[in-house]
Amino acid sequence: QVQLVESGGGLVQPGGSLRLSCAASGSIFSINAMGWYRQAPGKQRELVARIALGGMTRYADSVKGRFTISRDGAWDTVYLQMNSLKPEDTADYYCNAEIGPTPYDYWGQGTQVTVSS
Repeated sequence: QVQLVESGGGLVQPGGSLRLSCAASGSIFSINAMGWYRQAPGKQRELVARIALGGMTRYADSVKGRFTISRDGAWDTVYLQMNSLKPEDTADYYCNAEIGPTPYDYWGQGTQVTVSS
């Protein structure tokens, strides 16, 4: 079993910053990639940021230059630093881990981010 637990969400004013964390635990033998997705009410879930084993990163165009994804050396935790937050960033943010060798996707329960004045 693999468990992903997100933290760091909350209410922030436009222009503010938040740092999300995702801690992975359980039977983890190989992590191919980890990422953050978000879903606003009534909208499709979308990729926010992703980091692969080799360090390659991918960002949604809407967050590029504002958000930064990173992970620790052991791949136990992945972070999402969110700067210059906008109201349109308001969503539930979900941590995702692709774990090999199968591979199989695991998801956290989500953490809510609300950007409002």
